[in-house]
Amino acid sequence: MKITKVESFVLHVPITPPITDAINVATHWGLAGVRIYTDEGFVGYGYTGTTAHGDDMIVDTIDKYYAPLLVGKDPFMVKELWNDMRFGKMHWIGRSGVTHMALAAVDIALWDIMAKASNKPLWQYLGGAKSKPIKAYNTNGGWLNWSQDRLLKDVTEIVESGFTGVKIKVGKPDPREDYVRCKAVRKAIGDDVIFMIDVNQQWNINTAMTWGKKLEEFDLFWLEEPLNPDDIMGHKKLADELNVPIALGEHVYNKYAFRDYIHQGAIEYCQVDVTRVGGITEWLQVAGLAASYDIPICPHVGDMGQIHQHLVASTQSAIMLEYIPWIRHIFEEPATVVNGHYVLPEMPGASTTILPKYFNEYRVR
Repeated sequence: MKITKVESFVLHVPITPPITDAINVATHWGLAGVRIYTDEGFVGYGYTGTTAHGDDMIVDTIDKYYAPLLVGKDPFMVKELWNDMRFGKMHWIGRSGVTHMALAAVDIALWDIMAKASNKPLWQYLGGAKSKPIKAYNTNGGWLNWSQDRLLKDVTEIVESGFTGVKIKVGKPDPREDYVRCKAVRKAIGDDVIFMIDVNQQWNINTAMTWGKKLEEFDLFWLEEPLNPDDIMGHKKLADELNVPIALGEHVYNKYAFRDYIHQGAIEYCQVDVTRVGGITEWLQVAGLAASYDIPICPHVGDMGQIHQHLVASTQSAIMLEYIPWIRHIFEEPATVVNGHYVLPEMPGASTTILPKYFNEYRVR
């Protein structure tokens, strides 16, 4: 099999209503990605997830630097191709961020081709077990711009629909407001529901130490991204001092950074995101590293769960997967949760194939 064409794309899918967390305002979810065509008729889809900013830089990287390395090559040589891209011309100017997100999109498309050509869903191609249920926790009811009344209504409905875990955003200018909202949410969902909070990097070390301690009373499952993601020592201090486990990884872009976090004891739930590290190839390496330290995997869903459901199903140390439904309607086989658990896909591939109707409707490049 040979790659015959590499075609980049950008889709912007509306988020209704728009949402905010401590650092972002999002009106659309961006898919900066690629379709890779082969001489045997298989087409691989891969993409990374954004807040619809910077997508042009991602696809420019694919078009100018990665595509020329792919045409004429066998997609089953994925590890060699990954290495050629990762350590190619873009290595000098960037080993994370834009270049790695572009690499992720291409790598995902290659794995999609391999699974399709093998006539297996990716989770099965990777040796996963259908008998392993994937517990889902829901983030889509806890946005920072929700009023407290809206927040409580949403998390209550989420629990009533069968989810056994909810996550809300914190990081208000006055942490006392975060405290009041967390107290109200815990009361609304009861003691048996898993409850996480996500700071989105908004706190400094002093705020995190003070309010992390105060919020322990609500039996939090984890405290997510409390500090700048480059501050390994700050997270280590929190992991040492707080009784709430530290979760992070959505803004950690390569296996070496994860290695340092893990080695320092600064991470207790690994949220490695396949669209931020260098795709499935590097995601599997990070998962293996985390497993050697018995650190559970709970991915951040920059892909909105389409690819991660396969990876979680094929990773023994992956215990749970986030659920956000913003873009599921655009896919040929959308990520689906029933009674609080993901339903594993049956179609060959990585569940990344986009319906032509929505591909054309949302395409901006």
